[in-house]
Amino acid sequence: MEDKIAILKYLNNSFEIIENGTHVICAVSGKKIPLENLTYWNVELQEAYFSYFEANLKREKSK
Repeated sequence: MEDKIAILKYLNNSFEIIENGTHVICAVSGKKIPLENLTYWNVELQEAYFSYFEANLKREKSK
């Protein structure tokens, strides 16, 4: 598969692939996240995060 952004629906503890792709983009850093490495996301905001660090930054900004 070519290098393509996937469209996902983020669920609690999983995600649903709406449109196939190889990666998503971190909402905070803009880094590519290969789907096999995707661990952090926000269901409410429907955003992916590269790591705990970016997820925590987003959480802190939302307070």
